[in-house]
Parts: sequence; C-alpha cells; structure tokens
Amino acid sequence: MVTIHILLVDDETDTEFLFKSFFRKWIKEGKVRLSFTPDASQALDKLSVEEGKDIILILSDINMPGMDGLELLRTVKKKYPQIDVFMMTAYDNEQYRKDAEDGGALDYLTKPIDFNYLKEEILKLHPQIC
Repeated sequence: MVTIHILLVDDETDTEFLFKSFFRKWIKEGKVRLSFTPDASQALDKLSVEEGKDIILILSDINMPGMDGLELLRTVKKKYPQIDVFMMTAYDNEQYRKDAEDGGALDYLTKPIDFNYLKEEILKLHPQIC
C-alpha cells in the first residue's frame, strides 16, 4: 500500500481538525499521513529534516503572518520541485490566483474548502491510494 504524506500549512489551528476529520478514513487505512504546521517557516523546517523527506503534497494558506503562502510556494518550487502545492485562501482574488499559478501551484482552493473536490484532485495526482 502506498501512503502519501500531506503537509497542511495554515495559521488557523481549527483547519487541522477539519482536514483530519475529512481524511479520517484515508488516515485510518494508512493511505494518507497528514502533518500540520501553523506557518511557512516551520513548513520549510519540516521539509529539511528526515521526517519531511516523504512529503509529496503541500496544502498552504496564502494569508499568514510572517512568510505568506505565496512566498512559501516560490521557495518550495525552487528547493523541492517534486512537491506538489495547492494554495488555499478565504480571499479569492485574481492577483492571488495569478501569483499562485505563476508560482507553480497545481490548484487554487477557496475557503470553505470543497473537500470532495480536493479528494478528487488528490486522486487524480495519486490514483495509487485508491
């Protein structure tokens, strides 16, 4: 069985609970491992240590204190081009969408997250977890 490691980056701590609840079945079945960090700099730290070497997807908020999600995206795509990144935001605007696309994000999700859509997109990227 293949397990995919997803890193969720969001300064809103209740987001972790929502994602763990939605992916509960996949987590229980060992299909998904979900890690959480509340800011971009901690996400980069996690990617640089052994524990983060198997992360293949990052779901990142855009608006966060310190380094924002778009800067995280640019850094990740430069240092870890093999990692897929989906950007998330409660503030849907064309500039964010363009910056995310230009930075290499595979998707741009607006909050509240449509988890069924997210699951479909993950399955398109990683059908081996079915």
